[in-house]
Amino acid sequence: MHFVTARGILSAKNGMNLYRGCSHGCIYCDSRSTCYHMGHDFEDIEVKSNALVLLEDILKKKRAKCMLATGSMTDPYIPLENEIKHVRKALSLAHQYGFGFTLITKSNLVLRDLDLLKNIHEKTKCVVQMTLTTYDDELCKKIEPNVSTTRERFEVLQQLRNAGIPTVVWLCPILPFINDTEKNIAGILEYCIEAKVYGIICFGMGVTLREGSREYFYSQLDRLFPYLKEKYMHIYGTQYALASPNDKALMRMFHQVCEKNGIAHDNKKIFDYLKTFEKKQHNAQVSLYGMLNRASVGKALPPGGE
Repeated sequence: MHFVTARGILSAKNGMNLYRGCSHGCIYCDSRSTCYHMGHDFEDIEVKSNALVLLEDILKKKRAKCMLATGSMTDPYIPLENEIKHVRKALSLAHQYGFGFTLITKSNLVLRDLDLLKNIHEKTKCVVQMTLTTYDDELCKKIEPNVSTTRERFEVLQQLRNAGIPTVVWLCPILPFINDTEKNIAGILEYCIEAKVYGIICFGMGVTLREGSREYFYSQLDRLFPYLKEKYMHIYGTQYALASPNDKALMRMFHQVCEKNGIAHDNKKIFDYLKTFEKKQHNAQVSLYGMLNRASVGKALPPGGE
């Protein structure tokens, strides 16, 4: 862990990364790619010491409320969050200033902040996005070694559902010859159905590899799946997009199951939902009721006031 002073915190699309780097150890992580110019070891987490000061200053001045987002580059609930609590403080600021919030995670640590998630959702909108890749927890522990198992994440989705927090699942990546099976996809979809998720984001059955992430992924294949690297290199070479040979059949099953169970599966529709700020109708009704009530009381008062 090391601290830096950041120049800014929110992107043009209102996303933020409170940390850079990750300790989850997922073998396929795109954030390891050299194109992101991370000037430190990936497991040496960069903490933006002034992140919350910058965020509050922006939220105070923003004229239009919006959805804030985190988790696109680094899982916000890495173990270090237990100590630093940047995410919890950011959620508190979002609630204080009336902003919506969405985040992407693979960790059950998100339940620590269930109180704030509920408070935000009562006023505006809060959506938790959870990545699921493997139905088999033993396989999960191999390819995502330092994070909550898929079963634990499913239980998080259930608790969020029971708390009234909408959820979205990222079904990715699906690694060729590892988790690109009908049994795996069917198991994950069953979890999603049972947890009543709003939608599932899926860009296809496969994985993308860039310079930096490719080398790490292949080194992990050597360690965990002997001889599979050679198969990958023979079929895909240095391609960016590595589609599963089962892509068409699995995608057909994915769309059919989602359609049958009322789960959103159009990526654009889901992204539009995630970025659309909402103000709860009951808040507006309460406000209107208060105004009408005060007006009626005022009419009953004698001239000169109370």
